[in-house]
Amino acid sequence: MREKITDALKTAMKSGDKARLSTLRMVNAAIQDRDIANRGTGKPAANDEEILQILTKMVKQRQESAKAFEDGKRPELAAAENAEIAIIADFLPKQMDEAEAKAAIKQAISDAGATGVRDMGKVMAELKAKYTGQMDFGKASGWVKDLLQ
Repeated sequence: MREKITDALKTAMKSGDKARLSTLRMVNAAIQDRDIANRGTGKPAANDEEILQILTKMVKQRQESAKAFEDGKRPELAAAENAEIAIIADFLPKQMDEAEAKAAIKQAISDAGATGVRDMGKVMAELKAKYTGQMDFGKASGWVKDLLQ
């Protein structure tokens, strides 16, 4: 994952794509921040799973910002955020659609042996372990709750 981002950064530099270059530098900085934090606690450098978490968090932050800009009647700033989302999303796995997500949730419920809403944490942990970066866990938690009731 790290190499893929670095290669994309080099390609953006060579092609002169300033928007892509800026976004990829931001991604690299976030990964380096995680590496430094991990070093402080004696952990190794960020692995692919941690990088996926970082990228997912960055996309979510930009989605919230874009929505705020749209609500504030600032479409040009919302467009810039959406452009960054598109660049970051290139490195994330394909997102599940609603039907795929619900099928994965049903499987996670049976794998976790969940019987009620009290087992929601187990199911969510199961989903996060298997589908990080592929599913919107905000929506998934609502679907899990509905299926467990």
